[in-house]
Amino acid sequence: AMVLPSGVRERVAAVHRGSALPERLRQYDGWATDYDQDVAALEYRAPHLAAASLAFAFPAAPAGARLLDVACGTGLVARELHRHGFRCLHGVDGSAGMLERARSTGLYQELRQCVLGREPLPGPAEQYDAVTVVGALGEGQVPTSVLPELLRVTKPGGFLCLTTRSNPSNLRYKRELEAELGKLERCGAWQKLLAQEVEHWERATSEEESTRGTGYISGVVYLYQKCPVPHLEED
Repeated sequence: AMVLPSGVRERVAAVHRGSALPERLRQYDGWATDYDQDVAALEYRAPHLAAASLAFAFPAAPAGARLLDVACGTGLVARELHRHGFRCLHGVDGSAGMLERARSTGLYQELRQCVLGREPLPGPAEQYDAVTVVGALGEGQVPTSVLPELLRVTKPGGFLCLTTRSNPSNLRYKRELEAELGKLERCGAWQKLLAQEVEHWERATSEEESTRGTGYISGVVYLYQKCPVPHLEED
């Protein structure tokens, strides 16, 4: 396998290290300029896979659908959604540097700064046909407690597409995430349409993280549909 440039390894390791939030947002601000070429070197497939899953879920041509891209970064997900015909895209991210790059793509109608887990998503309830969180659900990043907030802004019948990594250092978080996903499913908040494990999610930045020596880590795409009616408790 091609060896990853050491700079890429260091930048990825830095944002996944358990640093405090202000420090991590500063790291993302600093990473914004190199971010696109770094994730290309990592062969990062999550944006492509998430957009494909959403496009598959939509019953009609998506042009009029309103989507919220949470932790949008530089706009990688928007680029993929755009290829699938989605045109009404809003984005939020905690990093001003990343938002600046996202703005320069011209793919978003609206971009807002929002630190998920610390503050609510901007805007009223039930306004989006779909919400994506690609890449940010992981150890030391967005807490699993944000799921109800994602549901709040989704229209009844709308879709939520989430991804996480399955590499060793993220397994504890992944278990926690899946417990929360399951809890919301059991109480009738949403139903699961897809949970797909993907082998070559992105290139591993260390041998320890690699799946069975492949040089890659695996990840998961989850797709949920918000239940159209409020769940009534049985008497």
